[in-house]
Amino acid sequence: MALKLDSCVAQHIGDRKEQQDRAAVFPHSRHKGMLMAVLADGMGGHSGGAMAAEQVVMKARDNFEAYAPAVETPIDLLRSVVEEAHVVIKLTRFTTEQDPHSTACVLLMHSGRVDWAHCGDSRIYHFRHDKRVAISQDHSLVGELIRQGKLDEEGARTHPQRNLLLHCLGAQKEPMIDYGGATDLADGDSFLICSDGLWAYFSDEEIGGVLSVFSAREAAETLIKRARDRGRPTGDNVSLILIKLIDAEAREKAERERLESARRKLGSMKD
Repeated sequence: MALKLDSCVAQHIGDRKEQQDRAAVFPHSRHKGMLMAVLADGMGGHSGGAMAAEQVVMKARDNFEAYAPAVETPIDLLRSVVEEAHVVIKLTRFTTEQDPHSTACVLLMHSGRVDWAHCGDSRIYHFRHDKRVAISQDHSLVGELIRQGKLDEEGARTHPQRNLLLHCLGAQKEPMIDYGGATDLADGDSFLICSDGLWAYFSDEEIGGVLSVFSAREAAETLIKRARDRGRPTGDNVSLILIKLIDAEAREKAERERLESARRKLGSMKD
């Protein structure tokens, strides 16, 4: 089975004065079929958050380019990106008056599987068609309250401290890094990486419905438009990366079989 990628990176500044999210997708220059996606939601005053998020993307690009699969594991690579970006962001305090912080989502696609790491409340979703398979866990106060059974999803949407992070890059304490992955990739798999400026306005069911119907670009446009409509006039920066896996041959075969079945039914009706 030969899977093809349909991908899109999309952003909107929202109702903020500055875009402090960063998002990027890049292939490896030497290892064919290897891809990295990274998204960071920066925080820290004027330009500080943007600078922090930019450091995450730069570190991801540099470490990915230097990645040596023969001596490093995917987890080694993902961990190095988050931990080293954290150190760089902390060091920027000595050269600026800012207090920069950032979330980080880093996804590696390689050898027929996907591995990811994240810190903060930006999210990584894995859908198969319209069903959610996996989701990263928010490192936030409301996320922890939900895990403890003290708050439900509806209450989290309106909680006065819903934006309070327990872990992020650039803080005094070392970042918590959670890992996930997916094997046995198949036609209809989608990986959505997004900032809270997007996911805060959607249920899993709605996201799955959009991803299963539209192309990557059309789905990105639909999700961002709905997030903006629901977020005005105080909407946050909105950022997403969407990677959809498509088995074009299988879909063409299924379509040919569908048309042939329809022709046979039509022929039997004439008889």
